[in-house]
Amino acid sequence: MSQKEAVKYWIASAQEDWEVAQSLLKSAKYNHALFFLQLALEKLIKAIHVIRKDESPLYVHNLVLLAQKAGIEFSEKELADLKEISSFNVSARYDSYKRDFYKKATRGFAIEWMKCGENLKIKLTNLLKKHGH
Repeated sequence: MSQKEAVKYWIASAQEDWEVAQSLLKSAKYNHALFFLQLALEKLIKAIHVIRKDESPLYVHNLVLLAQKAGIEFSEKELADLKEISSFNVSARYDSYKRDFYKKATRGFAIEWMKCGENLKIKLTNLLKKHGH
């Protein structure tokens, strides 16, 4: 896959995941919405990584590590938010974490984190636009 194809894939897949997250939020499937939020941000960061490094990104879900490897600058608050959002991937995947996360992922919690995620998504999308995507 060429760099252009890889970037196009990551961006399109991120948009699909973002739409799924929005749909799940509306359906009151809050823990799953947050899982797809994490995936969407992960894929946008991976698109930026491919553009900047011309190599495949790491096969990890840690948004802070991925952002560092891609050379994306974030504020301390944004890094703390990315760290919390990273936990939504693991929490939504494994049964032992799912139970705890399901209790934590209330409507208010999900709405708060979706808004935070949207702000991060806008920042990442603007970086992609600067690179012509």
